[in-house]
Amino acid sequence: MSHPTPPVSAGIPAPSRPPASSYWPLILAASAVLMVTVGVRLSLGLYVSPMNTATGIGIAGISFALAVSQFVWGASQPIFGAVADRYGPAGSLFGGALLMALGLALTPFATSEFTLTLCLGIMVAAGAGAGSFSILLGAVSQRLPADKRAFASGFINAGGSFGQFVFAPLSQFMIGAYGWMTALFGLAAMTLLTLPLSWPLRHKAEHPAGGAAVSVGMGEQLRIAFKDRSYWCLHAGFFTCGFHIAFLVTHLPGAVDLCGLPASVSATSLALIGLANIVGSISAGILGQRYRMKWLLFWMYGSRAVLVGLYLVAPKTDLTFYAFSIGLGLTWLATVPPTAGLVGKLFGLRYLGTLFGLTLLSHQTGAFFGAWLGGLALVEFGNYDWMWYADIALAAAAALVNLPIREAPLRPAAACGAR
Repeated sequence: MSHPTPPVSAGIPAPSRPPASSYWPLILAASAVLMVTVGVRLSLGLYVSPMNTATGIGIAGISFALAVSQFVWGASQPIFGAVADRYGPAGSLFGGALLMALGLALTPFATSEFTLTLCLGIMVAAGAGAGSFSILLGAVSQRLPADKRAFASGFINAGGSFGQFVFAPLSQFMIGAYGWMTALFGLAAMTLLTLPLSWPLRHKAEHPAGGAAVSVGMGEQLRIAFKDRSYWCLHAGFFTCGFHIAFLVTHLPGAVDLCGLPASVSATSLALIGLANIVGSISAGILGQRYRMKWLLFWMYGSRAVLVGLYLVAPKTDLTFYAFSIGLGLTWLATVPPTAGLVGKLFGLRYLGTLFGLTLLSHQTGAFFGAWLGGLALVEFGNYDWMWYADIALAAAAALVNLPIREAPLRPAAACGAR
């Protein structure tokens, strides 16, 4: 069943519509913060091979640490999202930047699977989660009118994709020129840039856009959401999205290496994914204003199953990896705007940081298995074949599970502020 957004109290006027010029500083600030936190996090797979050579922790141990980081990144977001919903985004954004920088700076000193998991899997991941999708989209969406939210989500999400485009080749360059330890120190310093970048987002919205007075508390809103099958369908689809992305971002460099191709192909492939997803994310935001978002998710997940199948039968050349990366990049993180949009459409914006943060927890639970099982598959079978087959099956299932979502039909522009 679908539940309407709690009504605005009678007699309380709707907040006046701010000028468009006031939106862009918030959108650009959120996009810039996401560029750093996502770009750094999604480039860490490039450090697996040199870290394994230098420390002897082993591929399975390093994969486990990165798998934990996937889960912690997701688990931290509903927590930081709830803090931001209640007290404002400042504490989450500023504290997360410091925690992420400290974890990256300490990672070169990790000499065991436990210490690596503590630094990379917990500190870096939690810090990145505090400055990621749920907090940023919640902080901005609450200040925007309904007709601007889908585009803003897509634009902000594109910032994360641009970060991947920038940080993947940058990390590969720093590793080759200065070594992986110095490269991590460099990433730690760059992470601190999110402190000034997040300054425009520090305040809490007095009245979330779409309603000046919300009578439902967080506990009641969570109970409403957990009884709604559409919310669980979003969780199930996002679980698969996380599995797919974490497997690729962690083990694509290993797949390239198995094919006898140079490491530069890995960095270029990850950069192309990010570049293509800039187009995909902005397109998803625009299309979300014109088409029902569950259908966008259906086609995105379905296309992934087809692309992985084509990759498996194609010759493994550098051009194959580049074409594969561009195709995947069009939907890579473009699932975020329609998923966040559906959460807001179903339950309103007051607790978007918390509710969308919980869907990201499902995403990152899938990501844990994608990163961890990829390492186990390589150790056990010497290749990733079974992971590719699982990826196809899960992507197809994710496409189908979005169809039962009870999304209200789109309404004329004059009524776009209502559900």
